[in-house]
Amino acid sequence: MDEADGPKANGAGGGGGKDRDTAVSERRFRFLVAGYAVSSYGTFLNMVALNLFVYETTGRALAMGLFMAVRLASGFVAGLAVGGLLARFSAKSIMLWANVGQGSVMLVLILAPESLVTGALMAVSVVIGACGTLFMVALRSSIPEMVGEDRRAWANSLSITGRSLAMVAGFASAGVVVSLVGYTAAFLLDMATFVVCAVTVALLPIAGGKGSASAVGAPGTEKAGKAGKSEQAEKSEKSEKGGPRWRPVAFLALAAAPGLGLMVALRGVDAFGSSSHNAALPIYSTSLDASNPAVFVSAFWCVWALGNIGAQQVIQRYAQRTGRSVGALGFGYGTVVMSAAFIAAFAGFPLAVTAVIALIAGAADGLTEVAYTSHLQTLPATLRGHAFGLSATFENLGFGVGMILVAAALDRFSPLAVVGWSHGAAIVVAVVFLLRVAGLRRRAERTGRAGLRKEEAVEGRPDRGDRDGAEVSRG
Repeated sequence: MDEADGPKANGAGGGGGKDRDTAVSERRFRFLVAGYAVSSYGTFLNMVALNLFVYETTGRALAMGLFMAVRLASGFVAGLAVGGLLARFSAKSIMLWANVGQGSVMLVLILAPESLVTGALMAVSVVIGACGTLFMVALRSSIPEMVGEDRRAWANSLSITGRSLAMVAGFASAGVVVSLVGYTAAFLLDMATFVVCAVTVALLPIAGGKGSASAVGAPGTEKAGKAGKSEQAEKSEKSEKGGPRWRPVAFLALAAAPGLGLMVALRGVDAFGSSSHNAALPIYSTSLDASNPAVFVSAFWCVWALGNIGAQQVIQRYAQRTGRSVGALGFGYGTVVMSAAFIAAFAGFPLAVTAVIALIAGAADGLTEVAYTSHLQTLPATLRGHAFGLSATFENLGFGVGMILVAAALDRFSPLAVVGWSHGAAIVVAVVFLLRVAGLRRRAERTGRAGLRKEEAVEGRPDRGDRDGAEVSRG
């Protein structure tokens, strides 16, 4: 991001200059989200079109499972590597080449002769899985540098809204596009969406990744940043620069904040639960209307998206009014509500009630997404990419293992039973997480009260009662 994006301390414009800089940064981020939404549409379009094409080409359902497994495995590996890549390359270059890679591999599939189609499909699964994770982690980890720390919740909510709209459009139009214009045209459209996003990234100044500290601060901020770095951040920098010992930087990132490791683990268990309702929805829909099972699935996801988008609007207004993000408690409570709603969606309620349940599930899903992303973005820049990468690895692992176990379980048990124990596991871990957060807060309050009494005794300043536990513990 160029100089105009950064706040100008003691500048001639004062507060007006900072407001203009903020407006420029937000306008640029909106353009980036628009490009991201277009490419997300391509991602969800090819998720349907490619699966149909794989089945039509091979004639085997097992091939579809293998295609998805390779895609998830590629995302798993990319999640482990992306933190190191962000330490060496800019977030802009990673996002740019991730889109170029996805567009190029779609072109390879389009041009591949019939004898090489199977190999081209495997290449598509590898590149799409890896590049999708690289782009997502690079985007989320660099948002604080792009829009500022105080606008994280707004930016996260905006990007999630764009992705939710793209998901609905991609899923809803995939069948129509394939049936009307065929697979080749669908793949060309998919390739075009990645080109649009790549052009958007290329034209915009984007901070983050290598050199992010200098991109967002004045020349003197480097020394100040070094003085304020955590011990974990210093350790991670030494390992990235080739220190004498290898250090697991991604796991140091989880140790940088109390309870963060449990939070990422909950995200993985939540992904495991998500695999259950994704696999069970077509089966449940067929039991409701065997002649046209796609109707219920499409309607469910459309209502879910409406709830998600509505939650984003509420979160954006809350962040603008209060200047605060949702927080870790929002993530825990949101996970409980979301998981309970998905279980209830398979309980056989009337369609009107199920629509309300889907709306609640979407809203809770939107809340957890913003809360989780915003919380990880509070980590130091040197650790943030590693944390998001490890999180993506856990999510891919949870979803991949879940798809295998759920597919086997659905042959023997009802959708309600399978979704119940899958999302039930997420609820149990979420409750443990909430108890952990509550315990940390009580400890912070006790530390704050003890620190305040010590300060009053030493300084004789009973008027300093405006500091809360979190501020004292940071001091």
